[in-house]
Amino acid sequence: MERGGDRQRPDVESLLGAAAHERGDGLAGAVAGAVADAGGVLAVLPGGRGNDFVRGLGLSDDPRRVAADLGRSREVRIDLPEVGGHPYLGIASVGFDSDVQVIANGTRVLRGRQVYTYAVLRALVAWRPARFTVTVDDEAPFDLHGWTVAAANAPFYGGGMRFAPGADLADGQLEIVLVSRASRLTFLTLFPRVFAGRHIDTPYVRVLRGRRLRVEADRPFAVYADGDPLAYLPAEIIVRPRALRLLLPATATSGQTKP
Repeated sequence: MERGGDRQRPDVESLLGAAAHERGDGLAGAVAGAVADAGGVLAVLPGGRGNDFVRGLGLSDDPRRVAADLGRSREVRIDLPEVGGHPYLGIASVGFDSDVQVIANGTRVLRGRQVYTYAVLRALVAWRPARFTVTVDDEAPFDLHGWTVAAANAPFYGGGMRFAPGADLADGQLEIVLVSRASRLTFLTLFPRVFAGRHIDTPYVRVLRGRRLRVEADRPFAVYADGDPLAYLPAEIIVRPRALRLLLPATATSGQTKP
């Protein structure tokens, strides 16, 4: 990640070489950007710590089973979001989530939901609410004093948290989730709801939709997407509608992708 400008997007060959040594949704997002630019077709296998993108498609977390199912597949067009010019597949978020992700990325023993739950509890100790300035599309900017600003293309992050339950891979929009100020005790009470997507029914969460999101804050934050730091605030997140061709196994159960 570079400050003050976009990095040059690597080509497909170099990314596929990296895939032999590194796995996960973050790498899949980088590969997706190169594949979309080249006009290719992407197939994603589970292999990372969270496997949230394939979870959102309703696929197994067994890579051999998913690979076998690709023998009966269909091609769909899905949206491809970018933060600061860097593509991702699932959810980009900033604020409390940034602190959580730093801890999660430094944790080597736990996996999946466990590592993110542990990281949330660790980050909670030192967290203080931030003041964000949020702009959606061409609407007037507004302030949010609270926890998190997120832009979702898919429903899941954090090893199974259904943070953006209404996110649709092919609707041409970002699902923007805003978590406003609440006490630590309230946050802890509400946290279990996120695994079922029921947190959005509380007065502390607001959900918007748009094609472009700009976020600023009163202190430095990195924007994380699919587990990787991709940009620093201030940052702009956009969506490229139906920019990516995705090979979808026949076993996919998600109703949010159409041919």
